[in-house]
Amino acid sequence: MNTALITGITGQDGSYLTELLLEHGCTVHGVVRRTSALSRSRIDHLYSDPAIYGKRLFLHYADLDDPTTLRRVLNKVAPDEIYHLAGQSHVGLSFEIPESTCEMTAMGTLRLLEMIRDLPRPAKLFHPSSSEIFGAPEQSPQDEGTPFKPVNPYGCAKAFATQMVAIYRQTFGLFACNAIMYNHESPRRGENFVTRKICRAAAAIKLGQQSELMLGDTSARRDWGHSRDYVRAFWQMLQQPKADDYVLATGQLHSVQDIVEIAFTTCGLDWRQHVKQDARLLRPAEPQRLLGNAAKAKRVLGWEPQISFRALIEEMTRAELERLAS
Repeated sequence: MNTALITGITGQDGSYLTELLLEHGCTVHGVVRRTSALSRSRIDHLYSDPAIYGKRLFLHYADLDDPTTLRRVLNKVAPDEIYHLAGQSHVGLSFEIPESTCEMTAMGTLRLLEMIRDLPRPAKLFHPSSSEIFGAPEQSPQDEGTPFKPVNPYGCAKAFATQMVAIYRQTFGLFACNAIMYNHESPRRGENFVTRKICRAAAAIKLGQQSELMLGDTSARRDWGHSRDYVRAFWQMLQQPKADDYVLATGQLHSVQDIVEIAFTTCGLDWRQHVKQDARLLRPAEPQRLLGNAAKAKRVLGWEPQISFRALIEEMTRAELERLAS
């Protein structure tokens, strides 16, 4: 029975991954930051279950910018697998807080690699990289061999962390994997992400709690998948006999406008009556042609997405209707 440690356990991916690992019979330890709020929101249903919490699920206070606390947890738990999901993951926000983005995403990952290297029995490491490392790629779709050309602070920090994971695998023999992930969403997505913002606004307008939705560039296109699909690959990557890097993507492009139309249609609304553009929401540099080729993941892991883009947006919108109506 494997023991897994998850940083960022209360995030979207962390919560779905926790559920998956528990289904596989793992004991799960999560790293959380000490705050004044007691709610764990996305894992509250597990945290409040006496049959799970304290028996197969445990939470520990630590922080990526406090190496002593994280090292203490690693030594206490002695995990077989580490899923390093914590970090500042909002691309637009990284322009506002570039230093803290790089500190947590880049240096936080390097510090963790050093800690794992010093363990008596180094754990397997999963690192979530991002399609933002490709930035403005010359080829489309992108695969594991596409050169890094980030165009924002988040992508730059992820490129550093991704390369460090590969270096520690090659140089020190660590079982360390990068998943180069394209956008993936769910009803548990943070409210500052455009997918959740649109679905929530459509629901609020339907319920008479909001009148309009302000957006930036709705022609922007992304390769969007579902978080539940992606976390399956996280676990599969660490069960392989050899550590490697994999692109996780749907291989399909959809625009922000597509999200708008599906979300508002799900609510029985005409988006044209409610959606307006706000120039303040336009990003300084927008990555182009980010489309993933997950052929290697399909060939080696047997992984491919199961949830369609339309089903994803409809699920997110219905979840918002339920939340806002309660």
